[in-house]
Amino acid sequence: MTARFVYDIAQFEHSAKGVVATLGTFDGIHRGHQAIFSRVKEASRESGLPSVLVTFDPHPRFVVSPQNAPLLLTTTPEKEEFIPYYFDGQVVVLPFTKDLMNLSAEQFVKQMLVDKIGVKKLIVGYDHAFGKNRSGNIPELRRLSHLYGFEVEVVEPVLVDGTPVSSTRIRNAILGHKYADALGLLGHNYAIYGTVERGIGLGRKLGYPTANVAYSPMKLLPPEGVYACWTEIDGESKCGMMFIGKNHFNPSGRVTVEANLFDFDRDIYDHHIVVYPTRFIRQNERFESTAELVKQIERDKISVLSILSKGAQTCQ
Repeated sequence: MTARFVYDIAQFEHSAKGVVATLGTFDGIHRGHQAIFSRVKEASRESGLPSVLVTFDPHPRFVVSPQNAPLLLTTTPEKEEFIPYYFDGQVVVLPFTKDLMNLSAEQFVKQMLVDKIGVKKLIVGYDHAFGKNRSGNIPELRRLSHLYGFEVEVVEPVLVDGTPVSSTRIRNAILGHKYADALGLLGHNYAIYGTVERGIGLGRKLGYPTANVAYSPMKLLPPEGVYACWTEIDGESKCGMMFIGKNHFNPSGRVTVEANLFDFDRDIYDHHIVVYPTRFIRQNERFESTAELVKQIERDKISVLSILSKGAQTCQ
């Protein structure tokens, strides 16, 4: 069985024996989350119970405090791509509404986890909290587990340089221009998902056509600049280089994500694409002419090809 996403709880496949479950937003699917998923897999095998991952869409903070909601490391469509690498079972995506937000921890446990999911063992991270005002902390969860007849297991943090891996730490690394550190904390490549949209066509005119990615406005983008990258498009992996930022020759003035794929020239407008920026090359710059821009792009390609020749980046 592979991960199967369920967006309507009525379509959840119930097990008469109950399930081993985990619960969280899992933004980033980082090394700490991966440790939880690994333990769920082990517990499922040990108990003979199927495994279930319960998460939310949108991220709860977009409903609880939208003015302070973080840009996401992993959007829900991206979770559909990443979670199957680490989790085997049903993934229940609960719509996070104001009604759900206002459930107390006990109401959520009874109505959702016990009655609808059938939890027999719940595995969560060391800092887990849920329910109205995040009242469902670990001590409260243990109390509720005795009341409703299930077991709770807490997974200890994954430490890097003596500090727990967390989504907040990864965001801070990305925003602090420590992109390599962020990738190390994630434990996988950072993905930007979207469809290929039409841009202003400047790249093609300059001899470097780009796939412009229509990314989610909720997505946290790496800092502006040029990156080595690889992409997945129509089941094919291609290496290339990419630009994130405001193109000063683009009158729209918006931040774009554009990938120039090496040895690739095909009409892919409106196709689904995944872009993985793997190595930061340089910051975004303003050029006085397109001729100067072309010279810099040529230097960028040489830099990326050098990385490829040293085996520091792969396309799969």
